[in-house]
Amino acid sequence: MWGSYCSSLRAKDQLRNRIWASPVLASLQYALFSKNSATEEHCQRIAIICLALGERLGFSPVQQDRLLLLGLFHDIGKLFIDDPILTKPGPLTAGEWAEIKRHPDLGCRIARSVYELAPIADCILSHHERWDGSGYPQGLRGYSIPFFARLLAVADAYDAMTQPRPYKAAVSHSEAIAEIQRCKGTQFDPAIVDVFVRVMD
Repeated sequence: MWGSYCSSLRAKDQLRNRIWASPVLASLQYALFSKNSATEEHCQRIAIICLALGERLGFSPVQQDRLLLLGLFHDIGKLFIDDPILTKPGPLTAGEWAEIKRHPDLGCRIARSVYELAPIADCILSHHERWDGSGYPQGLRGYSIPFFARLLAVADAYDAMTQPRPYKAAVSHSEAIAEIQRCKGTQFDPAIVDVFVRVMD
């Protein structure tokens, strides 16, 4: 299913048409993606995964639209993170890591000021929270984490593992799925992991 969905012209058209229908969203997307081409590709892959998950879960068109926007704009707060930190080829210092961890809060502030993104502002804030409460920025736990943020967290982790970075090699699909299953109930919502594995396999 995943291979055919990812190549679907309908999915790609939906991504493009949703953004260019709004000059504000188009401007934000251009600003974010012009900083780093890897960010553009990452957000587009996440959005397509989120669409697939939304379809499997039977989401309404409005819910699917919001999930798509979350995939595309979850990292919008990185607009205010210095490029040398975002593109650093090696491990981050403690100070640099603290700066990176500001991006969910920064992104939430941007989203709250944009009509189309306001409904997902809290999900942008929460997309690095963990099921066991060890995430950031608020240390939310379990069902207190917005549902869409819990969905995005799994998709985000999968993409981070399966794409090469300057400081690490990519892992295979099966290795990434195994790691996500290992983190079921700690980093990730167990029920969402089950759905994600069915969709991706």
